[in-house]
Amino acid sequence: MGRVIAVANQKGGVGKTTTAINLASSFAAAEVDTLLVDCDPQSNATSGLGLAKDPDRINTYHVLMGAAGVEEAVRPTSMEQLWIIPAHKNLIGANLELVDVERREFRLRDAVQPLRDRFQFIVLDCPPALDLLTLNALVAADAVLIPMQAEYFALEGITELLDTVERIRTGLNPELALEGVVLTMLDERTNLAQQVTAELRRFFGEKLYATTIPRNIRLAEAPSHGKPIHFYDIHSRGAEAYINLAKEVISSGEKRIGKGAGGSDS
Repeated sequence: MGRVIAVANQKGGVGKTTTAINLASSFAAAEVDTLLVDCDPQSNATSGLGLAKDPDRINTYHVLMGAAGVEEAVRPTSMEQLWIIPAHKNLIGANLELVDVERREFRLRDAVQPLRDRFQFIVLDCPPALDLLTLNALVAADAVLIPMQAEYFALEGITELLDTVERIRTGLNPELALEGVVLTMLDERTNLAQQVTAELRRFFGEKLYATTIPRNIRLAEAPSHGKPIHFYDIHSRGAEAYINLAKEVISSGEKRIGKGAGGSDS
């Protein structure tokens, strides 16, 4: 059964889509069948993997509205074991059109359920807002991965997201977990970064990944070429960082499974 991870942060400019693209491609590079679902009307995950923003192509909007089956929306990418459900700006209409629809929060969850046996990881790239699209992603997910910058205001913004996660856990998705928090665009040479990282470590404990994503020009350039960092510059610090992050995510998942197995035996 595949694991569904929502990459979410309502604050823009924190490397959310960069993380979704390159985490998914790192899973694929590890020879794991992976699906990236673009849930953001900006469609940056779509273009970041080299797909044109085509309004006539079946995308996340059609899946959410029940206008097409989920298998029809899955598209291959340049990586052998990475697929994508693309988005388009028409997806923004779903926020309004789903308001009066029955089980509106469960549309994405119901749609991706049949894909769990096909993909080991399903990564959901959420919009930078706590709207109905993000709500659908969090209800569909097993866990949420939060990219954030090492800034003093970061914790203030993250509190709102954590409150939303707790409300969803209480009312809609009791299995939703915090997958982890990853620091992005980090310059470890500054005192500020070191101080904030230490503060976040105290706040999140082991949920703050040991891997950090550095400020890296190659990471910033890769989306304009429609490539994940592994295809654009495999030797860059950014590529190495996302490969290490994927290893941490895979390892933490294996530990959870091991604990579950141990608990059932005792």
